[in-house]
Amino acid sequence: MDIPDNVKKILKKIKKEGWQAYLVGGCVRDLEMEKTPKDWDVATDAVPEEIQKIFPESFCNNEFGTVNVSGVEITPFRTEEKYTDKRHPDKVKWSKNIEEDLARRDFTINAMALGADEKTIIDPYKGKEDIKRKIIRAVGSPEDRFEEDSLRMMRAVRIASVLGFKIEPKTSSAIKKNSSWITSVSKERIRDELSKAIMSENAAPGIELLRELRLLEHIIPELLEGYKVGQNKHHLYDCYEHSIKSLDYSAKKGFNFHVRMASLMHDIGKPRTKQGKGEKATFYNHELVGARMTREIMQRLKFPKKDIEKVERLVRYHLFYYNVGEVSESSVRRLLRNAGPENIEELLQVRYADRVGSGCPKAEPYKLRHLKYLIDKVSKDPISVKMLKVNGQDIMEMLSLKPGPAIGKILDILLGEVLKDPSKNDKDYLKKEIERINVLTEKELDKKAEDARKEIDQVQVKEDKMTKDKYWVT
Repeated sequence: MDIPDNVKKILKKIKKEGWQAYLVGGCVRDLEMEKTPKDWDVATDAVPEEIQKIFPESFCNNEFGTVNVSGVEITPFRTEEKYTDKRHPDKVKWSKNIEEDLARRDFTINAMALGADEKTIIDPYKGKEDIKRKIIRAVGSPEDRFEEDSLRMMRAVRIASVLGFKIEPKTSSAIKKNSSWITSVSKERIRDELSKAIMSENAAPGIELLRELRLLEHIIPELLEGYKVGQNKHHLYDCYEHSIKSLDYSAKKGFNFHVRMASLMHDIGKPRTKQGKGEKATFYNHELVGARMTREIMQRLKFPKKDIEKVERLVRYHLFYYNVGEVSESSVRRLLRNAGPENIEELLQVRYADRVGSGCPKAEPYKLRHLKYLIDKVSKDPISVKMLKVNGQDIMEMLSLKPGPAIGKILDILLGEVLKDPSKNDKDYLKKEIERINVLTEKELDKKAEDARKEIDQVQVKEDKMTKDKYWVT
């Protein structure tokens, strides 16, 4: 098995001192599935004081006796008494038995231990068999496990989502029956599990599983307001299903958390703004209502302020209107100003997800590619004399001239030269050029200025063509 050398050394060092040592939990599950573990956990019959004697550089600062050694967590075998608050054990006792330690764990696939010899797997609850069957099954009584720590109900959903497993009937029935227990769990812990589920490739099935097991009604009940709420002729699916399909597209495309969350939330305001029925139903201002609801939901779940503001803005502006030839460059600039230039790419991704979630076959039709072209175009500094390291005031002071057409002509000539060779955009060089231009006759000045303007136009046309080609628009 592919176990890092530093982890092997820790196991061997503990065993050399006369103690038992096993890899436990998710890392054993991942190794069995031929995945690379993200975290490494070791269990031993040595108590924290003994562990710290073996590893003097380690530190221990929690009630479970977990000692951290270079990122590897080493915990004594333990048993736990009842969980009065459905979150923490009332009392923890050290054990000398790996089987007792495994008995307190959540699911069978996480209740396996791998010996220091890298060959012996202790699997009292048939976790290996459940991995093959791709099922999530609670260790022992599901209700006992969920009463001990009610977050385990969400963990079951999250692990099922990440691994693409099913939750076996007794375990899922216990979750559904006792779903209200999740309200005893801190919002921060719920948020973390929800975020992990949303960031999995199977995010959409995960949210749907939360709904089926009645957990969603205690976490984001606002999403359920759209369940079976029909839309109009532009949508094949009801509000809830549309949001799920939008999230699914975002997850499959590997979009970031903000886009996935906004894809799930973007139409959450529709049920509260719906007017009329059937194909002619309207949802005026649902993006405003949805943005406010999104902010309230994420605040309730204790998301960081920066994440709340980002997702709220994506929901608020996801409904931007754009048709080729109908929307001006000034309107595109206004969208950039309102949504924020830094959010535009993510906003477009939400729009793609919205479109596919509506039942449209293409996420990026011609008009959205054209919008990307215009955004790129208006985001660039325009080609103008403002790019020069000198200005009209400098010319008037140098040549003792009053404001007039000649100033503009000189600036055009300078800009034409700089476009051919950007290194010439140097104040000292340009001042020498101004002196040379000053000796030209009026006719020569007009001719050079006209040639410069043609050069400027050619550069603008070339740049615009390159930008159009980039987005396959004409």
